[in-house]
Amino acid sequence: MLTIAVSKGRIFEEALPLLAEAGIQPTDDPKTSRKLILDTTRDDVKLVIIRATDVPTFVEYGAADLGIAGKDVLLEHGAESLYEPLDLKIAGCRLMTATHKDKPEISGRVRVATKYVKTARLYFASKGIQAEIIKLYGSMELAPLVGLADCIVDLVDTGNTLKANGLEPRELITEISSRLVVNKAAMKMKHQAIQTLINQFEITLAKR
Repeated sequence: MLTIAVSKGRIFEEALPLLAEAGIQPTDDPKTSRKLILDTTRDDVKLVIIRATDVPTFVEYGAADLGIAGKDVLLEHGAESLYEPLDLKIAGCRLMTATHKDKPEISGRVRVATKYVKTARLYFASKGIQAEIIKLYGSMELAPLVGLADCIVDLVDTGNTLKANGLEPRELITEISSRLVVNKAAMKMKHQAIQTLINQFEITLAKR
């Protein structure tokens, strides 16, 4: 039995075609089902539906054999304890700094609002900028508008939300996409099944 952890939303929607090519389709609709463990069209595979930020934790501790998680989550979690064999090339966006469009370039000491505390701290340290990090869980765009922070670090897709709030993206920290991650013990104990699944994903990705 293989258990794959994945979060609802964009990542799950974009992962469905990849899973389907490997013969894995949920037998319940995750949009309407209240089940957190979904059976699939393959008797040997189950899907565990959890928060995106919990995917690497479930995989690291063996509650799931594999997971599909955004690179932003993996960077923040610290994924050294996981195998990351594949970039699935789905749910793409950019992790960027953003601030008020009239604000000059960031320099000196800066106050940063973000949910990506670890990643932001490492980024500003690498640039020699002293940063005070304020952790927020949502509505990042408010922080510069009300004087809570000089800038934010957040995911940017179209940039429309930033623009609507008088902000603009500034510096690219890293490109983000969803990755396949594997529990190290499971890779040894269930190597053939996991490697077969990885190979199937690779074949599907090569066709795109």
